Amino acid sequence: MWPNEFGPTVLPAYRLPALHDWAIIGPMRYPAVLLLLSLLTPALNAEPGPDARDIIRDAINHYRGLTSYSEMTMTIHRPDWERSMSMNGWSSGGKKTLVRVTAPARDAGNATLVLDDNKVWSFTPKINRVIRIPSSMMSQSWMGSDFSNKDISRTDEIVDKYEHTLLRSEESAGHTVYVIESVPHEEAAIVWGKEISHIRDDFIELEHHFLDQDLETVKILKTLDIQEMGGRMFAVHQRMNMLEKDGEWTEISVQELDFEREIPGYLFTLSNLRNPRD
Repeated sequence: MWPNEFGPTVLPAYRLPALHDWAIIGPMRYPAVLLLLSLLTPALNAEPGPDARDIIRDAINHYRGLTSYSEMTMTIHRPDWERSMSMNGWSSGGKKTLVRVTAPARDAGNATLVLDDNKVWSFTPKINRVIRIPSSMMSQSWMGSDFSNKDISRTDEIVDKYEHTLLRSEESAGHTVYVIESVPHEEAAIVWGKEISHIRDDFIELEHHFLDQDLETVKILKTLDIQEMGGRMFAVHQRMNMLEKDGEWTEISVQELDFEREIPGYLFTLSNLRNPRD
């Protein structure tokens, strides 16, 4: 700045040096420009952060695999009672799922089949009837648990029917954990106003928060134990908590997991749902 005889100082017009300026007079004539360039260069060269949608998709793929077979126990806990069920599960791709209860005897044979486009059927052997579950009932309790019909299927619907935003990343137990906000598209028939996932850098989901249309948290799925199973690290023990109901939760524990098993296509049919050949 130079003093102005008629008043306060004024800033002169300033231009960045042209390339021939550097060759003629050298860079030391422009120390401020050098400083500016040194500050900008890391930002310009920085790699973009991970894509939130890709993380969600990879977490679903990690959980389901190309195909999977699992043996699980589901425990439903209430303040004055508790009961457990054993189940087998099969999945293929991102959309097909079959879950069948094997014990206790009073519940054995109850099954749920999920096909493409979120078409869901249930079979109850006591009445020997297959029932199509309408979309309006997808958020209803599955087998009296704190998991819904939609939860139990764990399809890849969330990937394309939501807008995903990476809120932040955190460090925990030697892993980076990505916190992702997923908001349903306006045209999607989704009951939730928002979902928030905490996904580890090895694609294990640590937490999943479900928020209603008023953006109040209704329930939270938490991973309680992670072990190597089926050739990969896996969330083998998870709990679903309903926040408005103290002392009520449902846990699913995985005892066996196989991502290499060949799953025949006939498993995911209505005839097999009623008359199992699995």
